[in-house]
Amino acid sequence: MVETPLTLEVLPGLLAVCRLGPTQPVPEWVLRLPFWSITRTEDEISIVLPETLAAPGWKQETGFRALKVRGPLDFGLIGVMARLTVALATAQISIIAISTFDTDYVLVRDTDLARAVEALQEAGCTVASGSVAVDRGRPVSPRRR
Repeated sequence: MVETPLTLEVLPGLLAVCRLGPTQPVPEWVLRLPFWSITRTEDEISIVLPETLAAPGWKQETGFRALKVRGPLDFGLIGVMARLTVALATAQISIIAISTFDTDYVLVRDTDLARAVEALQEAGCTVASGSVAVDRGRPVSPRRR
């Protein structure tokens, strides 16, 4: 099997992974941010957003960096996420995975970023600096809801 070459971009900025209750409303201002991800299940709502905008009352884990696989990726590709996660697991790096229609993202702790880049490069991936900050610009402050 021939592996598809993968290029990842390290997006600038720190992210938080937050947990809201399953019936808590998602603040409307989140939808105007340059980078966010929301997953709702019957048990919880998880929101990934710039760390500086995570509400103090939310349960949260902070200090994450995003690595974006340059896409778009074909839906028929097999093993993209496995290739990334095996390389990072072998290096003892915990991850959070996010997939979108076009591509995949891997979140790692900022303290693990250098080791993550090294592990991904050793797995044959190219890693570059991203051009779009997850917290670029001046997003609407939660205080101005």
